[in-house]
Amino acid sequence: MSKLDLSSYIQAVSSFPRAKVIGRVTQVVGLTIEVRGLQAFVGEMCLIYVTPEAEPVTAEVVGFKNGHVLMMPLGDLRGIGPGCEVLPTGREFTVKAGPHLLGHVLDGLGVPLDGARINGAGKVCSVDNDPPNPLERQRIKEVLPTGIRAIDMFLTCGQGQRIGIFSGSGVGKSTMLGMIAKHSEADINVIALIGERGREVVDFIERDLGEEGLARSVVVAVTSDRPPLLRIKGALVATAIAEYFRDQGKKVMLMMDSVTRLAMAQREVGLAIGEPPTTKGYTPSVFALLPRVLERAGTSRSGSITGLYTVLVDGDDFNEPVADAVRGILDGHIVLTRDLAAKNHFPAIDVGKSISRLMTELASEEHRKLAGQFRDYLSAYAEAEDLINIGAYVDGTNPRVDRARQYITAMHTFLRQDVNECDPYEQALDKLKHLFKKE
Repeated sequence: MSKLDLSSYIQAVSSFPRAKVIGRVTQVVGLTIEVRGLQAFVGEMCLIYVTPEAEPVTAEVVGFKNGHVLMMPLGDLRGIGPGCEVLPTGREFTVKAGPHLLGHVLDGLGVPLDGARINGAGKVCSVDNDPPNPLERQRIKEVLPTGIRAIDMFLTCGQGQRIGIFSGSGVGKSTMLGMIAKHSEADINVIALIGERGREVVDFIERDLGEEGLARSVVVAVTSDRPPLLRIKGALVATAIAEYFRDQGKKVMLMMDSVTRLAMAQREVGLAIGEPPTTKGYTPSVFALLPRVLERAGTSRSGSITGLYTVLVDGDDFNEPVADAVRGILDGHIVLTRDLAAKNHFPAIDVGKSISRLMTELASEEHRKLAGQFRDYLSAYAEAEDLINIGAYVDGTNPRVDRARQYITAMHTFLRQDVNECDPYEQALDKLKHLFKKE
């Protein structure tokens, strides 16, 4: 008996489109939407149809509970109720990255906030990529000047390094990011404004960034009123865009303001789907998300992403959980203090409390020696400052303090810098050399 050939039948059946299983909303609790009758995977994008005439609401699968799918919307919950149809798309969230995005301000979905239609050659990228293979990362050997003397001379940053900027509110971190965006030697800036006030977005773009900075930047802005999942997506979209330009061989500067608000958004998502709160109410998924996002920056075989991540410390507590976790992941930290800001010292960088873990490898021997001498004098003066201010210090008591007093005014002048002032790396180094020329 000959074997029956079913290949033609199999081919004919497989050519038919597969039927899509449609789920239905059963309840909405807080930020979560429960859907029954749906087969989906975590991270899958789904469409919720409120009315036949209205645009569907995009939502993402974030978990499962008692056989139901848990989703969170990337838009407004208004109008969603029991019985609404839910259609899975079978794909994760993606964004089209390319040179056409330069000079534009996008929302958390990668759509221009001004409503403009921008088209151009690019690549569709997943926003939730894995960090590069550690063995494929190039070692960081080249300096990336930022144009800010206090950073370039004492916290030297390399191409592909990741640094945290730790500060309380209102001490000038956004202004400093704008300076770096305008004056650094990066090819392209990707700036993520996560959880910012709506007013501050325009202020940052027009006042701090300016036309010059915006022309070579892509800004992703997700304000504090947007859903928490959209704030998380904004950070991932910005990182994916930066990865695209890195793969093109560019020197990319990725700035994220702030990682704290990203952590708060993930905490909202985690609590909504039933995760247990841990330290200060942060859920375990927060501390899983942080390294996954921050490790995506760095070098690759073709280009580099230099990451600057601001951390808004709660009550000026630099040891709070998010700050502590981020400091352990990154390659250095810049501390901005309220005391310096109150003295009209801008940028309010506390050099003594800040560190770049790669400066010893990047800076020349002469540069390291001068920076160490500068730090030593700052430390010596700080130790005796109270005695000096009340007139109780006697000259000759401590030779280090005597030399520090001789140079302290010039040192503070060196650390101060106007918003529109830019010092190229070599020029700043020459100024540092001349600062101690009498010794």
